[in-house]
Amino acid sequence: MIAKTTIIISLMFCSTAMALTDKELTDVLTAIRTVESNNNPSAVGDNGNAIGVYQIWKSYWKDARQTSSIGGVYNDCFTPDYADRVVRAYMKRYATEKRLGREVTQEDIARIHNGGPNGYKKSATVKYWKKVQKVLNDR
Repeated sequence: MIAKTTIIISLMFCSTAMALTDKELTDVLTAIRTVESNNNPSAVGDNGNAIGVYQIWKSYWKDARQTSSIGGVYNDCFTPDYADRVVRAYMKRYATEKRLGREVTQEDIARIHNGGPNGYKKSATVKYWKKVQKVLNDR
């Protein structure tokens, strides 16, 4: 019994997992795809710098791969399932309770996606969050 309690307490204090439920994370990622590309896997934007449903830049993709085992090549971001794994790896790295000092929200996910690792702090990402939030509210 003591071992189970120790494990549970360790997980509570050491976990860097996002506090969002799987459904909340999936919902915000769906809204981000809608805002970014209207779910168009062939989308290319930002003068050719962003691709796929999430409009992933090469630097974002490289960053996500540094701490994950997703593999692949950049053009795989045109495949929605692969792009989803890239975004989730990026969020697993940057959208953590430990890093933010509090529970992660859907707003944090959207603003980090839009503005990089510290996007959740940038006033420039608030407008983007409002677009994502509108999609979430309209569902």
